[in-house]
Amino acid sequence: MSTPLEYYNSLPPVSKFYGMACLMTTSALYLQLYNPWIIALDYTLVIKKFQVWRLVTNFFFLGPFSVPFAFDLIIIARYGVSLEKGTFDKRTADFVWMFIFGALSLLVMAIIPILSSPFMGGSLVFMIVYVWSREYPNARINIYGLVSLKGFYLPWAMLTLDLLFGVPLMEDILGMVAGHLYYFLTVLYPLSGGKYIFKTPIWVHKIVAYWGKGSQMNSPVERDPFAGVAFRGRSYRLNGTPTRPAHHGHQDQDQNQRPNHQANDNGGVFRGRSYRLSGN
Repeated sequence: MSTPLEYYNSLPPVSKFYGMACLMTTSALYLQLYNPWIIALDYTLVIKKFQVWRLVTNFFFLGPFSVPFAFDLIIIARYGVSLEKGTFDKRTADFVWMFIFGALSLLVMAIIPILSSPFMGGSLVFMIVYVWSREYPNARINIYGLVSLKGFYLPWAMLTLDLLFGVPLMEDILGMVAGHLYYFLTVLYPLSGGKYIFKTPIWVHKIVAYWGKGSQMNSPVERDPFAGVAFRGRSYRLNGTPTRPAHHGHQDQDQNQRPNHQANDNGGVFRGRSYRLSGN
C-alpha cells in the first residue's frame, strides 16, 4: 500500500490543485484566519466596490470541516481524478476548461436571485459527478455497500440521498445543469452533426503551458524550450569548434553556405559527393 505522500504525488495536477485549495480554505477558516464572507459571491460588492476576487474564491469554499465537506473532497479525489486520468488523459487544458466553463455557467445562473448562492463550490463538485456519470455510464457503483447501480444514475442517487437527509437540493441541481450544458455543447451536439464551437480557448492552453503541469495532445501552444535554463552561452561542435551566431552579418552567412572539403574539418556530419542510385 502506498504512503500518503506517494498517493498525493500520484494525483493529477488539476484535481490536486482544486482539492488542496478547498482543503486550505477550510483549514484557514478553522484557524480563524479570515471571515468567510470576504470570499463569498456578492454581485453588489463585485459591481459597486470592484471586489472581483469573489467571482473565483467562492468556488474554493466547501463549508467547514464536516461530513459533507469530507464527501466533497472524496468526490474530487475519486471522480475528478478518474476523469483527469481517464477521459481527459493528456488533455489537461481541456480539463481546466471544463472547470472554467462550469464556473462561468454557475456565475451566470447565480445572477437570478432565486438561484443565487454565496458559495458555489458544492455545485462545481456536483458538476464533476454529472460529467463522470456521462463519461462512464456503465461503471458499477456501490452506495454504502447496500445499493449497486450504473454510473449513469449516480447523480440521481446522490440527489435522492440529499433529499432523504434533508439537504437543500439547489446546489446539486445547479451542478447538474452546468454539467449537462458542458457535456451537451462539447460532446452531444458535435456528435449529432453540430459545429464544435466550445472547444478549449487558446488562452487556456497558454495558461497550462505556462504552468508546466500535465500535458495536452495536439496543443496549439508550445512550451518555452528555454524555461528554467540557468546557463546559456555559445554552443560547440563535437570537435570543440564554437558555432557562429546567426546575427553576425552576411559575410558569416556566405561562409557558412560555402561547401567545405578540407580533410581536417571533423565537425561536419555526412559531407561528401552525392551519388545517384545507379552509382554515377
